[in-house]
Formats: sequence, structure tokens, C-alpha cells
Amino acid sequence: MLSVKRLIKWLLLGLFILLLLAGIGGGIYFKDRLWLIAKYFERGKDSPIEIAKGQDPEFSPIDLAVRADEAYEYAKANDFDLEHAVLIDFGRHSGKNRFFVWNFKENRVEIESLVAHGYGNTGYESSNQEIIFSNEPNSYTSSLGKYKLGARSWSNWGINIHYKMHGLEPTNDKAFERYIVLHSYQKIPNEEVYPAYLPMGFSQGCPVIDDETMREVDALLQTKTKPVLMWIYYLE
Repeated sequence: MLSVKRLIKWLLLGLFILLLLAGIGGGIYFKDRLWLIAKYFERGKDSPIEIAKGQDPEFSPIDLAVRADEAYEYAKANDFDLEHAVLIDFGRHSGKNRFFVWNFKENRVEIESLVAHGYGNTGYESSNQEIIFSNEPNSYTSSLGKYKLGARSWSNWGINIHYKMHGLEPTNDKAFERYIVLHSYQKIPNEEVYPAYLPMGFSQGCPVIDDETMREVDALLQTKTKPVLMWIYYLE
């Protein structure tokens, strides 16, 4: 009988330790997210933000070729690479491909994938159907506008590679100081999940793509001698 009691005691102790470790691990993982729940509806009224609504499955996004033509003219006028540009259309449903590498010479999409938008800090919280855009540090939001893709560097995420992003407009000129970079994450699916939405929580403002696509993009960018233009846009 004594051995049974001892066994129960050790089992209970082991269960307690497992629950404690799970609680600590969960707290670490969700440290930037748990406090968002209580204040989800407390968006700051004076915050410099843009609220983008829509993502209607029936919505017809602006034709990529039209954006690509505008991107080409900008690239030509500002000494960017004239073979490729990255277009990110956050007006599309997040379960559909929103990240596009456009081939100017062939006038077509060469690479496409899902891409996560920033989930937003307190006062800037985004959802799958309503995206908050801002240029503010610590907002954890995506920023609209044109960017120059910069240096290739080490990343803690995905395939361990990221590319610096230099904002070229008032809506995104703090991107570099905010550590906004192009990188991947292993939990981003490598195919469309529509009609489901891409889960929130993968991005604190960076455009985050899947690992397989990042390898393709990385291989392409390493061939470039001029900077590549990235353009993040929404409805206009």
C-alpha cells in the first residue's frame, strides 16, 4: 500500500512540473500577444493609422499588370532593377496569394505566395478582415508604400535569411529603424488556404512568406546588381 501511495505522489509531482513548464513556455510564446486580447477594442483615436477594410472574397483587386507598369516607371526613374519587382497586394483575401515577384521582361508573375501582415500592438490591432497600417515604431503593423530591398542578412526565422527594407515614402520611412524585413517562417503554408484566412500572429509588421518561396526569392535576389523595388499597397 505504501508503494502505491509513493507512486501516486510522484505521478502528481510529475504532473505539476509538466503543467508548470507548459505555463512558462506558453507565457514566453504569447508574451507579445496575451495582453492584446483585453484591449482589442481600445484602438487609440489619435494614433496615426490607416484602417483598411474589405478583403471581400468577391472583391476584384487592382490588376497586377497595372501595378507592375507603375512599378516599372518608378524603377526606371530611380535606378532600380528593371527585370523584377516585388508586389504585395494586401487588398486580397489573406488566404490567397498576395506576394508576387513580377517579371518585367516577360510581363508576368514569376513567383507568388501567401504573405502575413502585421497583427498590431495595442491601439493598432489588425484582424484577418481589417488591416491597420502604420509607420509608428512598436506598432507591429505593416506599412504601405514603396521600399528598396537592401542587404541580405541572418534571420532567426524561417530559412535564417532576411532582406533589409528601406521605406521610400512618408508612410514607411521608419521601416529600417523598426526592423521591418522580408523573411520567412516555417508555419506559413506554401499554398493558398482560401476560403480560410491566414492565421494572425506571424508578423509584427514584416512581410512574412513561406520557407519554400523564400528560397526562390533569395536565389533570385542574389543575382541582382541593382536594388529591387518592393511595393506594398491596398485599395485605392
